[in-house]
Amino acid sequence: MKQVITKDNSITFFNEKYDEHYHCLAGAKLEAIKKFIEPTNVKDGIVILDVCFGLGYNSAAALDTANNLTIFALENDPKILEEIQTINADFESYNMIKEVAKHKDYENTEKGIKIKLLLGDARETIHEINEKIDAVFFDPFSPKKCPELWTLEFIKDVFKTMKPGGILATYSCATHVRQKMKETGFIVKDGPIFGRKSPATLGVKPL
Repeated sequence: MKQVITKDNSITFFNEKYDEHYHCLAGAKLEAIKKFIEPTNVKDGIVILDVCFGLGYNSAAALDTANNLTIFALENDPKILEEIQTINADFESYNMIKEVAKHKDYENTEKGIKIKLLLGDARETIHEINEKIDAVFFDPFSPKKCPELWTLEFIKDVFKTMKPGGILATYSCATHVRQKMKETGFIVKDGPIFGRKSPATLGVKPL
């Protein structure tokens, strides 16, 4: 796996299988903050679903933002979890991410943090989640490269885990993705613009 420095000096990697980088080259760290943390209103006490954990930047940015978080992380590639141990990402909480990548379960009672990493096919591990979700970081590789995680069936499974009023954030603005989200029941809105001309996408589960 090839390491790449993005424009905000944060590290990402290039995945040869999917022929894509794990993050936007305009800034891996900033992407986590601008496309996932800010639009999902991460705050103390919420439950997060991190779909496609990767290097753990989205979860790390959440941990830097709030306490008393419960995070369920889905990832199918043990190799990227190994890469986490080789880098020092610019997040205060990245030591927690390293522990999660190594042990799959992490708890910090002082900060009220609980993290569970479910390793395997996300279409299967999604069914192991037993709490209702406030915020979803939906961050698979692109629909062209990883179509299996952008199906109507999987989006419906994610929707089922969410609380009414919960927010899903994804970088994709593909028409077919938004259509599937609408068909599932999401209220679909434009997300922030970062690193590209098109906006990201937000899906709100109705109250």
